[in-house]
Amino acid sequence: MIVGLLIAFLFAYGLNFITDIKEKYQIAPWIYALWTAVMGYLGLVLGSKKIDELYNLFGHVQSGDRESKDFRILDTSTIIDGRLADICDTGFLEGTLVVPRFVLDELQYIADSSDSMKRSRGRRGLDILNRMQKTAGINIEIVDQDFPRIKGVDAKLVALAKKVNGKIITNDFNLNKVAELQGIRILNVNELANALKPVVLPGEVMTVKIIKEGKEAGQGVAYLDDGTMIVVDNAQRHQGATVEALVTSVLQTTAGRMIFSELKDIVGDKKAYGNGARQ
Repeated sequence: MIVGLLIAFLFAYGLNFITDIKEKYQIAPWIYALWTAVMGYLGLVLGSKKIDELYNLFGHVQSGDRESKDFRILDTSTIIDGRLADICDTGFLEGTLVVPRFVLDELQYIADSSDSMKRSRGRRGLDILNRMQKTAGINIEIVDQDFPRIKGVDAKLVALAKKVNGKIITNDFNLNKVAELQGIRILNVNELANALKPVVLPGEVMTVKIIKEGKEAGQGVAYLDDGTMIVVDNAQRHQGATVEALVTSVLQTTAGRMIFSELKDIVGDKKAYGNGARQ
């Protein structure tokens, strides 16, 4: 608006020095007022529509701390998951975490859903967000930046991360791939969880409890405390029993880790298994 008013002033100021035009045409004062109003309005409208381009053009020069600030943007699934709050409690993660207004609106929408499962997930997400706000060393910043022309929360997250040169904290596999294709840095909670799982090497002996049958004939399936699945050969008939399994190989997948092993010895048994064994 200031630029528009300045242009109007310069135009009117120039007309005063052109005596030929001033004598030939009687320029009424209201013409100056109208010209000033029009130019000021045009400057205001164009400035409001081009504000993002102006920030991109001058923002890095005028505010050096904008680039150095570490923007870590939370998505809805990460908030509802809750593991990030546990990480914050340990003190391994500190600083400012950004929660966009459209993510907060989506959490509220889920919390108000008629579906009881969605409603409980949404309320859990809001409770976890309140818990993280009270965590020492963590600052939750709510940003009102929105992208009305972009549909979908994931696409808006990518656009926001591009704009502020930030990172997205998520556990959504699809968002992870889409953001990486567009050059956005991703902090995946699932990858962090997999990286922190204890290392198991072939040849080690593990004591596990057979929970169910495997897909292949004779296989039994057990689980570690962190959810890692262990496939034990020749353990199908030992369901409910605690066995010693010799690790043969470890398979790392995008969904997690699988450990393949073979039955070494029976450690403990259920009564049901004892009856089955006698039969």
